[in-house]
Amino acid sequence: MALNVENKKKKILFVVEAMGGGVFTYIVGLANELVETYDMYVAYGLRDQTPKDYKDYFDKRIHLIKVKNFTREINLSKDVKAMFEVKKIAAKIKPDIIHLHSSKAGVIGRVVFSGKTPMFYTPHGYSFLMEDTSPKKRMVFKLIEKVCGMRNCTTISCSEGEHQEAMKITKKATYVNNGINRAEVQETIDKTKKENHPFTVFTLGRICYQKNPTLFNQVAERLPDVKFVWIGDGELREDLKSKNITITGWADRATAIRHAVNADVFILTSRWEGLPISLLEAMYMKKVCVVSNVIGNKDVIHNGENGFICTKADEFVKVIQDIQKMDTKEITDQASEDIENIYNTQVMAQNYSKLYMKGMERKNKKKTKR
Repeated sequence: MALNVENKKKKILFVVEAMGGGVFTYIVGLANELVETYDMYVAYGLRDQTPKDYKDYFDKRIHLIKVKNFTREINLSKDVKAMFEVKKIAAKIKPDIIHLHSSKAGVIGRVVFSGKTPMFYTPHGYSFLMEDTSPKKRMVFKLIEKVCGMRNCTTISCSEGEHQEAMKITKKATYVNNGINRAEVQETIDKTKKENHPFTVFTLGRICYQKNPTLFNQVAERLPDVKFVWIGDGELREDLKSKNITITGWADRATAIRHAVNADVFILTSRWEGLPISLLEAMYMKKVCVVSNVIGNKDVIHNGENGFICTKADEFVKVIQDIQKMDTKEITDQASEDIENIYNTQVMAQNYSKLYMKGMERKNKKKTKR
C-alpha cells in the first residue's frame, strides 16, 4: 500500500545555542506543545545553567541532537565547526521548517541555510542591547544583525518591545509573546507545602550585570525588616551584601517554584530583558510583580493594573512599602488572568504554528509558479 505523504507530520528543526535559564524553559514548553502536531528536532548547545537532567524535561517523542561546537562567546574556529555541524544535521533531517533561537544560532543558521526551507529566528534579547558589552562590540553586533536580516528569514520576537527593535533591523518581522506551561507550574505548586513566612520579596535568575544585583541590594538595604530572596547564583553574588538577603544558589525549576510559592512579591531589577519566563510564572502564581522599566517587563506589566513598574531604588522601596498596606487581590487576579488568556504555551504554540503554516504555503506557491 502506498504511504499517504500528506498525513505525515511536518518536520521542525529548532537550532538553539542558548539552552539555559529562561530560553531553556521556553524551548521545552514550545517543543512539548508542538510535538502533538509536528515531528520535532532540537539541535542544541549546553550552558552552565542547563539542568543536568535536561533531557527529562522534553517529551520523549522529541529528537535531541547535541551540537558539540556551540559556544556562548565568539570563537571563530568553533563557530565555523558549529556551522558544519548544523548544516550536516539539517541535511540528514530534511526539515520542513527551521527555527533559530538566540543571537549565535541566528547568525550561524542564516549564514548556513539558503532560505529555501522556511526559516524563522527568535533573538531572545538582542546582543546589541546588552549594556555590559562595549559600545564598539554592540555596534558590530547590530551590523551583523542587519546583514543577516537581509536573508530570507522571518524574525519572530518574543515580545512587542523586542519586535520594535527588530523592525529597525528588518521588515521581515513579527512577534509572538512568550508563554508558560500552566499545568506544569500548577503541578509543582500543588506539591509544595505553604509555610508561614515573614513578608518576603524574591527574584529568580543568574546574579549577573543584566539582572542588576546592585539595585536589588539597594532596595533590600532600605527595607531591613523585609526578607529578600535571590533564587539562583552567579558571578556577582558579592554585590548582594545586605544582611536581609538570602541567596539560594542554583536551583532546578521545581525547587525555584517552591521558593516562590512561599514569598509575597516578585521583583525584577533588570537592565534589559526579552520577555522573562520568571515574571510570567510569578504572575500565574498571583505574586505582586514589581519590575524595572525595560523592554519585556513593560510589555507585560501595566502599572497599577497587573503589577508595578519602577525606575529607581526609591520607587521600588515605596511600591513595596505600599504593597504591605494594600489589598492586592485585584492586581494579582488580573496578572493571573493575563497568563490564562495570553502568555501561555498553548496560545504561543498556536501562534507559531500559524506562522509556520504561512511559511510553508509561501514555499508551495513559489513551487507552483515554477
